[in-house]
Amino acid sequence: MRKFVIEVAAAIALTLAAILTLASGASASSVMVMKAYARASATPAAETGAAYVSLMLHGEADRLVAVSTPAAKMAGLHESRLVDGVMKMVPVDAIAVPANGMLEMKPGGYHIMLMGLNAPLKQGDEIELTLTFEKAGDVKVKAKIGGVAAGTD
Repeated sequence: MRKFVIEVAAAIALTLAAILTLASGASASSVMVMKAYARASATPAAETGAAYVSLMLHGEADRLVAVSTPAAKMAGLHESRLVDGVMKMVPVDAIAVPANGMLEMKPGGYHIMLMGLNAPLKQGDEIELTLTFEKAGDVKVKAKIGGVAAGTD
C-alpha cells in the first residue's frame, strides 16, 4: 500500500510540474506553431529543400525575420510569386503575422528555403527549425519530414 501511495504522489508531482512548465512556456511567447513540416528530398544529391509552418499569434502583430536549422548551411524566408507569367521563388526580409491572427506557409506561397542541406531529407525524420521573431524572439520547433509532395493534399 505504501508503494502505491508513493507512486501516486510521484505521478501527481510530475503532472503538476509538466503543467507548470507548459503554462510558463505559453505565457513567455505569443507565438503558437500549429503545423511544421518539410518535404523529403527528391534525390539523394538534393542540396535544397523546403519547410513550412503555420503560426497563430496571440497578442500584438509581429514579424518573422529569420530562420535557421542545423539541417542546412543556410535557411531563408521565401515567397513564390508569379512574375511575368513565370512562378519564381523570391527571398523576403520578413513575413508579417497579424495581431491575433494566423500565417500559413504552404507550397506556392511563403516557405522556408533550406540551402546546402547537410544530408537528404528523409520521409519520417524530423528537423529542428529556429524561427526568429522581431518581438517574440526565438521559437524552436521540430518539423516532421513528409513525402516529396507534402502539403499538396
